[in-house]
Amino acid sequence: MSTAQTIQGFYQQATNYNFSRDFNFRVLQITSDDAGRFSMSDGGLLVYAKSAALPAREITNVPVPYMGLNFNLPGNAIYPDGTGYSITFYADQGSYIRQLFEDWSRWVFDDQTSTGQYNTPSKNAVISLLQLDNNNNPVTQYTLFGVTPRNVGPLNYTMAAGTGQTVEFTVTLAYHYFSRGPITAAIGGNPSTGTGGTLSVPISQTIAPTHL
Repeated sequence: MSTAQTIQGFYQQATNYNFSRDFNFRVLQITSDDAGRFSMSDGGLLVYAKSAALPAREITNVPVPYMGLNFNLPGNAIYPDGTGYSITFYADQGSYIRQLFEDWSRWVFDDQTSTGQYNTPSKNAVISLLQLDNNNNPVTQYTLFGVTPRNVGPLNYTMAAGTGQTVEFTVTLAYHYFSRGPITAAIGGNPSTGTGGTLSVPISQTIAPTHL
């Protein structure tokens, strides 16, 4: 029996469906809570996001042994990078982006006062991710829910041997789960994520909300 998986068959499908490239992706929005106290949105400094990924989703395996053979049943859903989703940013000269994440981290838990907003993260604490085509048209939008910071990475400088190379840092965040849903905005717009309202626990007066 012949197969259509030939050079010409590949060529035909490639012209029909094309390929996703490593730059066909954007981080569209990051929001800390219902009130959006620490947030970044499309059209602002999110353009400094250098690299990110679509997160993974996994169904666990439940082995059922019988007479020396394991039958493999599907189990529960887990999100392998739910405790460590990373975004790498170019550092702006004023360090506004890194300070936003520093302040958000300290808002979650402030070791100077032993207080913080370490409640269950709101479903309005989100990261929105957008896949694009070659004309920057949205293809698919993903939303990560219940986002909180875990690690604000270092900025590494080389004062003695520096060449003027830009510096960057990586932020690691946790989330509950993600969904693939309707596209809320095109590139250059301001997506609506349904955020609103206020937290019942007052924010520390020493950390000002930040919107970049």
